[in-house]
Amino acid sequence: MKRKLSRRTFVQAAGAAVGSAAFSYPIPTIARGRLEKPTLLGIGAGGKGRADLAGATKAGFDVIALADVVDVKKLGALQDKRTKSMAEVRNAYPQAQFGNDYRELIADLGDKIDAVTVSTPDHHHFHASVQAMNAGKHVYCQKPLTHGIWEARMMAAIAAKTGVKTQMGNQAHAHDHMRRCVELIRAGMIGKVKEVHTWTNRPIWAQGFASPPPATEVPRAIDWKQWIGPAPFVDYNPAIAPFAWRGWWDFGTGALGDMACHIMDLGYWAMKPGPPTSVVAQENGATRYSPPINSKITWQFAPNEYSASDGFTINWYDGFVDAKFNRESWKIDKASNEYNHPGEDILEGMDFEKFGSVIVGEHGKLFFNRSGKNAWALRTDTHVDGFKWPEPSLPRAAGQDNYQEWYDAIQGTIPRCESHFALAGPMTETILLGVIAQRVPGDTLEWDATKMEIVDRPELGKYIRRDYSPGWDAKDLVKHI
Repeated sequence: MKRKLSRRTFVQAAGAAVGSAAFSYPIPTIARGRLEKPTLLGIGAGGKGRADLAGATKAGFDVIALADVVDVKKLGALQDKRTKSMAEVRNAYPQAQFGNDYRELIADLGDKIDAVTVSTPDHHHFHASVQAMNAGKHVYCQKPLTHGIWEARMMAAIAAKTGVKTQMGNQAHAHDHMRRCVELIRAGMIGKVKEVHTWTNRPIWAQGFASPPPATEVPRAIDWKQWIGPAPFVDYNPAIAPFAWRGWWDFGTGALGDMACHIMDLGYWAMKPGPPTSVVAQENGATRYSPPINSKITWQFAPNEYSASDGFTINWYDGFVDAKFNRESWKIDKASNEYNHPGEDILEGMDFEKFGSVIVGEHGKLFFNRSGKNAWALRTDTHVDGFKWPEPSLPRAAGQDNYQEWYDAIQGTIPRCESHFALAGPMTETILLGVIAQRVPGDTLEWDATKMEIVDRPELGKYIRRDYSPGWDAKDLVKHI
């Protein structure tokens, strides 16, 4: 009588037959054929996690487990919308296994789960995603892909090594109008590209503070040690979590990390730029603990087939003009509603939203809004009169939905997601180089991507690859890379 092999037993048996190096990782779901309903672990079940779980469920996943540092069963009265959101998530998936530590859940559930969503603060993205990929799980990870540059490099490498299907959560990447604009830019509608300008009105949380708030009692429903995880310890205060962690260097990456993966997406994707050669941030109010209240950053890129002969720049603007941090309220006080954005020489009277981008070519400009409202507009010279509109070259996502695209890639009906880690990893590296530039404003930083170092600035290496807290060492996570 033949013994039926489980997937894990098959991996072990096959490895013994042909050499363990060929089977360093469990076989991802796609190798087992189409699944009736892929099973999902949601890491981060409140806030953005709620939307990610809803999107994944709609696409066809079966949520069988949830990981979060907040256990709603230990909560008293529901006091705020985020707490209420957590309770609603638990109620929506009453049969899902729950745990505070995603590391334990990934190990314990084993073959019961096919995929994970990672909807945690930035400082947990790497550990959660890499452990899942090493276990053969497909990963949908929120933006920015990681908290640090080395982490982004490793994430892309491990995704390639394991063969799992990956997607970063910059949802507009799946929209038809973005993909069409990528095709138009590459086809030369506005000529060779000279500049990309991108902006947002965020931060909408506190940034620019010089010291932590006073310690307060940790709510009994929160596992604060697990929330801190790999980052340096700081005493609990509601000014940190659940919402304002983005304004902390140790946990988030500020307005730039929050929004650039959305807003820079069109320009970066269209240009296929390779790594930047340098980056500089304007003088700003960054502190030891927190990103600046507002910033302007410029990356320089070498020339390529889509750029002007001397290369091109990507420019970033964020934050409100003349805003100040108010320590008493722990908020940003705005002097006005004016926020950083390109000048009139770039906008030329065009109405701009609270976020947007302009791609400047030698023969015109493309104005883009990722939300789809007044999605894009052209301002060109006579070069466009004889322009041949290109045929679509990028696949379109079903329903213009990046959760559905991830599901379809896992099921094998499409070869891959378009915001896969091989694209999202290098874009995140570029953005996070800008985050480092915010720490040393006014200094032009030359970037050696091959060595993964800032030229002649060894003291900045700690921001490229940071140390982790005890119990969170990454050595075993990347040992096969």
